[in-house]
Amino acid sequence: MSTLNKDIDAIAQLAKEFGPAFEGINPEYAARMRAQNRFKTGLDIARYTADIMRKDMAEYDANSAAYTQSLGCWHGFIGQQKLIAIKKHFGTTKKRYLYLSGWMIAALRSEFGPLPDQSMHEKTSVPALIEELYTFLRQADAREMGGLFRALDAARAAGDKAAEAEVQAKIDNFETHVVPIIADIDAGFGNEEATYLLAKKMIEAGACAIQIENQVSDEKQCGHQDGKVTVPHADFLAKIRAVRYAFLELGVDNGIIVARTDSLGAGLTKQIAVTNEPGDLGDLYNSFLDGDYIDSAADIANGDVVVKANGKLLKPKRLASGLFQFKKGSGEDRVVLDCITSLQNGADLLWIETEKPHVGQIAAMVNRIREVVPNAKLVYNNSPSFNWTLNFRQQVFDAMVEAGKDVSAYDRANLMSVDYDNTELAIEADNRIRTFQADAAREAGIFHHLITLPTYHTAALSTDNLAKEYFGAAGMLGYVEGVQRKEIRQGIACVKHQNMAGSDMGDDHKEYFSGDAALKASGKDNTMNQF
Repeated sequence: MSTLNKDIDAIAQLAKEFGPAFEGINPEYAARMRAQNRFKTGLDIARYTADIMRKDMAEYDANSAAYTQSLGCWHGFIGQQKLIAIKKHFGTTKKRYLYLSGWMIAALRSEFGPLPDQSMHEKTSVPALIEELYTFLRQADAREMGGLFRALDAARAAGDKAAEAEVQAKIDNFETHVVPIIADIDAGFGNEEATYLLAKKMIEAGACAIQIENQVSDEKQCGHQDGKVTVPHADFLAKIRAVRYAFLELGVDNGIIVARTDSLGAGLTKQIAVTNEPGDLGDLYNSFLDGDYIDSAADIANGDVVVKANGKLLKPKRLASGLFQFKKGSGEDRVVLDCITSLQNGADLLWIETEKPHVGQIAAMVNRIREVVPNAKLVYNNSPSFNWTLNFRQQVFDAMVEAGKDVSAYDRANLMSVDYDNTELAIEADNRIRTFQADAAREAGIFHHLITLPTYHTAALSTDNLAKEYFGAAGMLGYVEGVQRKEIRQGIACVKHQNMAGSDMGDDHKEYFSGDAALKASGKDNTMNQF
């Protein structure tokens, strides 16, 4: 017996037990409403999606072709339309997640207005967006199930048993739009207690995976900008543990922690690590400090700091800001140490923020990490901050040079030019971009590929195109040809925007509650019937 039919029977039994209290309640209608609202709380979602991610991680370990993907979404409607599109085009949501970007929250969701990615936005906006995304995904479930229930009623009314059985099978095997969210907690918005409190709110809203970075909380910068400042490992590991405690307290025992390192591009630290003996984590962190070895107190100026390292006295270079510099060229070694340390102390996945999308560069670091932690795997930002076209054309150019091919027809510095679009070099570069995710999953340990800000850019691009046409000579044709006609022909569900906003579900509920007296919006005079 299907879950729906079991619920119908159970509610019918309740009606018998409670008698008059259930007067006018149709058990099938109540069971349908229950089926349309599978997840009752955010914690239900977090536990369900954590199981999905753990299963996907195990499948990736067995076969690197089984990598996962997501797009960053800054509004519940955007996330909903993404999952509706995935189900429409691919028939399943498997291996597809949502990404919640701190950058987009800062730029689009702060009450202060647009802000840079420096953790200046309200931290409460992070769990609020998680809750909003899952509200819209659950509404997508309810809408699709509502359509199936209407089709079931129509088949019954027509006496079409075959159609009824077909619709019933779709109901019984319905796949939810609810998928895992990897949610960005930035650097934790404060100390480890603040991190714990925010993590709890995020998990309660539905987050099964929380990404945290090793930058200083009050000096946090976007991963693709200069001026990044990292913290000693002990500080970062305390925050990882704080997130784990939050998961455990709320009963999401297999929640996922993504530890991000910005060390590849971060040349500064705010503090010298505490060290108790040579070779401990603090000593290793301090060993990357840039400075000069000194022989006596005479080499120390007023306000200088001196550290004992490698059996010698090191005077670290200190900037006017009070920050200390790391040695030039030490970034990759620091990344490897960060990643190994995080995995050995509670993290499940890694995030290495790089300055370019280069499989070889990523693989070089991951291979070193895997010498210590063999199943290390990454979440990787396929960032819009990269100029993908120029980066890959230059990679192909360099490969051609190394192979001894003639590159006299190309100007490496000007490879973005449209003049090169149909050349052998550009075609090969586009092929490498197309296969980048599969290649990096296979060769560089990337389990999850995401684009942080894609819907920020698509919203701007589509609005620019509409504004150009609608306010220009095309007038209304700019909207009809550029938007509505494409929606109809591509089967975009929200062309029926009243239905997408819940009008039909509301009509169904009115019928449940009021019977024949219900005043419905979807009658013959509804202009949406034109579609």
